[in-house]
Amino acid sequence: MTSVQWYPGHMTKARRQVTADLAKVDVVLELLDARIPMSSRNPDIDKIIGEKPRIILLNKADLADSNFTKTFIDYFAQNNLRSIAIEASTGKGFNLISPAVEKASVQLLEKWKQKGMRPRAFRAMVVGIPNVGKSSVINRLARARKTVTANRPGVTRGQQWVKVSDKLELLDTPGILWPKFDDPLVGLKLAATGAVSDFVTNLEEIAFYALQVTEQRSSAIIKERYHLDCDAVPHEEWLEKISRRFGFLVSGGKADTIKGSKQVLQDFRAGKLGKHTLDSTP
Repeated sequence: MTSVQWYPGHMTKARRQVTADLAKVDVVLELLDARIPMSSRNPDIDKIIGEKPRIILLNKADLADSNFTKTFIDYFAQNNLRSIAIEASTGKGFNLISPAVEKASVQLLEKWKQKGMRPRAFRAMVVGIPNVGKSSVINRLARARKTVTANRPGVTRGQQWVKVSDKLELLDTPGILWPKFDDPLVGLKLAATGAVSDFVTNLEEIAFYALQVTEQRSSAIIKERYHLDCDAVPHEEWLEKISRRFGFLVSGGKADTIKGSKQVLQDFRAGKLGKHTLDSTP
C-alpha cells in the first residue's frame, strides 16, 4: 500500500491556533467522519484538548452504515464521551447539538451563578481533520454561509466566530492532520473518503480499495452500477473494464484508468456504492 502523506504549511499553524484558542471556549466539538470514526481522529487530539468538555459529532452519517454508527456511539459513551450522529447535508441531528453543549457546560453555568454573573452564550470550538465538513456544519447551524466551504481538503484556512443563537457561538478552525500515517490502511481509508487530496494519492490504488470494500459487502452493487461481474473478471482488470464502460479512453483505444478511478471514487464518496463504515471499534 502507498503511504499517504498530506501536510500543507497552514496545517502546522492551525494546530498551534487550536491549542491557543482552547482557552477561549467552553466546549470542544470534535467532528469526525461517521464512515471512519477512528481513522478521522487526529492521534494527538486527546493531548491537545486535555480535560476540556468535548462532544463528538459523527458527520456524514447518511453515508455510513447506521448499525456501525450506533456501535460507535455506544463505544464513545463507554469512554465518557457524548457523541451525536449528524448529517450536514440534511440537518438531521443538529437539534441535539445545542442541548448537548449546554449539558456539557453545566459546571460552568453553575460557576457563573455562584459568582452572580450574567449567563452568556456558550462558546464552542469545532475541530477535525480536513474534509469532514467543519464549515458545512457551521453553515447549517448558523443557517447561512458564514464560512468558505468546498468539497476538498484544507479549504478552511482562516478562523472566525459564528453566532448560532443567543446560547451558542462557534469558533470555526482549520482541521488538524498529522504529518504522516503510521498505518497505511488508515491512509487508504482517508483517501477513499476524500479526507486527503486526490493530487497526492495513487488514484488507481485508492479506487481499487473502494471497489474491494464494496465487493466484500455486495458485489451486486458493482454489477448494477458498472455492469461488472466481479467473480468473472480478474481483480486487476476491474478498473480497465469500468473505464471502458464509461468510455474513458486515451489515444490508441487504451482504457483511461485514471478517469475510471476518479469515477469510482466519486461514486463511492457520494454513496452510490452503498453505505459503508470502514472502521470498527477498538
